[in-house]
Parts: sequence; C-alpha cells; structure tokens
Amino acid sequence: MRGNIAQMMQQAQKMQENLQKAQEEIAKLEVTGSAGGGMVTVTLSGTKECRKVRIDPSVLSDQEMVEDLIAAAFNDAANKIDTESQSRMGSATAGMKLPPGMKLPF
Repeated sequence: MRGNIAQMMQQAQKMQENLQKAQEEIAKLEVTGSAGGGMVTVTLSGTKECRKVRIDPSVLSDQEMVEDLIAAAFNDAANKIDTESQSRMGSATAGMKLPPGMKLPF
C-alpha cells in the first residue's frame, strides 16, 4: 500500500511540474485573432494581454463597425488561446483526469 501512495505522489509531482511548464509556455504565446476578413486583427499574449491592434484604414469611416470588428477579433484571439491552453494542459496531465474541483498543487 505504501508503495502505491509513494508512486501516486511521484506521479502527482511530475504532473505538477508538467503543468507549470505548460503554463509558462502558454504565457509566452502570441496569438492573433481577426475579424472582417482580416480587416481588423488583434494580437494577444498567452495571458490575454493585448499586444497589437491592426485596423485596415478602409473601415475607419464606420466607427460602430470598427468597434464590433475589434471586439470580434479580440474574442477570436482569446478563443484561440483557450483552445491552445486546454490542449497544452491536457498534454501536461498526460490524459489523467482530475476529479471535479481538485486543483494542483494539492
């Protein structure tokens, strides 16, 4: 029984190290979202900090449309970060599912 607990603790420690590494990698990401066929792009860091906004001058005459496109581009980038984050975190846990509400570190 003791060997199983020690083995489980080693696995948990390894998983925690993998999760921390994945979080560090995610924070270094830069992801670009776009809207309006690329008329507006927003680049976010992996922590969803806005790095860049590019707006095609042809849409600047319609303020409401520009605002909508910026929001859509931001949401596109944020969704890409969420997807990438889930993928990397899933890899870090090596497919181990944590019980609902259980967080690492223990």
